[in-house]
Amino acid sequence: MATTQAMQPMVLHQLPELRMSDGQFFQFCQDNPAWNIERSAAGEILVMSPTGAETGERNFDLIGQLWLWTKRDGRGKGFDSSTGFRLPNGAVRSPDAAWVLKSRWEALSPQERQGFPLLCPDFVLELRSPTDLLVTLQDKMQEYLANGAQLGWLIDPLEGQVWVYRPHQAIAGLAKPQQVLGDPVLAGFGLDLRDFWGEG
Repeated sequence: MATTQAMQPMVLHQLPELRMSDGQFFQFCQDNPAWNIERSAAGEILVMSPTGAETGERNFDLIGQLWLWTKRDGRGKGFDSSTGFRLPNGAVRSPDAAWVLKSRWEALSPQERQGFPLLCPDFVLELRSPTDLLVTLQDKMQEYLANGAQLGWLIDPLEGQVWVYRPHQAIAGLAKPQQVLGDPVLAGFGLDLRDFWGEG
């Protein structure tokens, strides 16, 4: 039986004089909706393959839990993996799930909300798929923190780990936790992972 191999995204290098503007990059992503595209702080275009069905089902469950809590809590806005955020360092990243305080979201103009907003989410979640290199996701989590994220969860079903990232704190590794708590950033939110680590 064939096994899925972890791989780096396809990297498209741009000459500095031909580098796309923020608006051009947004339009490039709109013109290629079948691709999962990000941009690094160095201006490289990163093209990633779609996830497999198992990862998609897991991410659907995670987003569903965050959506339900967000609606009840009312303090912020939630976003799925198709949302691009333009980080202060120039990168454009699309975390698997994200949450932004309502006050920060409402400070954006209607035009800024239509494109990739210059905004790092307060909370980011990345779910490792079988094709993801762990070090790549770990680097992304550190980038989120460096650009203003207050909480990040890297969920790794392959290793049975959840890594919790907070500014100016050591990374906390949890082995197959039943629940992960979001306090104080996501006050009152507990991500239920009781069925997440099953075999089937």
